[in-house]
Amino acid sequence: MHATLPLLQATEFPALRRRTLEILQVNLGYKCNQTCVHCHVNAGPNRTEMMDSETLALIPQVLAARGLHTLDLTGGAPELHEGFRGLVRAARAQGRKVIDRCNLTILFEPGQEDLAEFLAAQQVEIVASLPCYSLENVDKQRGKGTFDKSIAALQKLNALGYGQLDSGLTLNLVFNPQGVSLPPGQTALQADYQRELFGHFGVVFNQLFVITNMPIQRFGSMLVSKGQFNDYLRLLQENFAAANLDTVMCRNLVSVDWQGFLYDCDFNQQLGLAIPGQGRPHLRDLLLQDLQGHPINVAGHCYGCTAGQGSSCGGALKEENAAA
Repeated sequence: MHATLPLLQATEFPALRRRTLEILQVNLGYKCNQTCVHCHVNAGPNRTEMMDSETLALIPQVLAARGLHTLDLTGGAPELHEGFRGLVRAARAQGRKVIDRCNLTILFEPGQEDLAEFLAAQQVEIVASLPCYSLENVDKQRGKGTFDKSIAALQKLNALGYGQLDSGLTLNLVFNPQGVSLPPGQTALQADYQRELFGHFGVVFNQLFVITNMPIQRFGSMLVSKGQFNDYLRLLQENFAAANLDTVMCRNLVSVDWQGFLYDCDFNQQLGLAIPGQGRPHLRDLLLQDLQGHPINVAGHCYGCTAGQGSSCGGALKEENAAA
């Protein structure tokens, strides 16, 4: 694995400061039932890092102390954490919105047979990875058989009401480009997904989130190996749009790693770029202090969030036909 942080630290990216904290995004651990080429977390079946019970117990306390409206759970496959369901119940009991970043195939793992029903009962919003609507492209990126399992999972979720009009159960999909390019326009691609998935499989969903691949971890290492890292970073820089600075996710979100340490975003977490401050800011610190007005730790990969139509955990920041 090639280290990419040394290639990103020298940057002219504009300085940013935080606004009111609204979203707590928590990585429960790096264990996953899949190994994906584009994964910036470098997750997989052999990873053992998982949040301990003491740190997990802090999460509902922080939600209450800071009055946050959303708990965004990620991994790895967050559902593989033994405390996942208890945490979801605790957050929903507080009236918080809960997002599960789900890879879909997890619904068919041993011990997860009732996961879809649990998520529906708790009215958890699902953000599901589906890098394409064709079998060949998905299996190439995520492994043979992944597409068929993903479609079966989407059909199961639809049967429970997910993605259906007025059901109150939100199902959003995520697209990541497979090559060294910016993603296409989100609105047009969403229409393609809706047409193909419904036409061939009867699958419906609410929104498609188009997310730019970051030049870090597994994807960044691949770029270095192929001699494409500098070209990709140049592509991001040349498509920088200052208007996106106002709505980048690090303004109102804080990312928490499996040990409870705080980062400005999930990408900074994977690079080890902690939130600026004394020592190493931790989840427990949020019980006593807010982060409003604090500086944000930026580096060259931040151009990925601001290039073209912009990119965040909620997809494009604005609609635009980004150049490939």
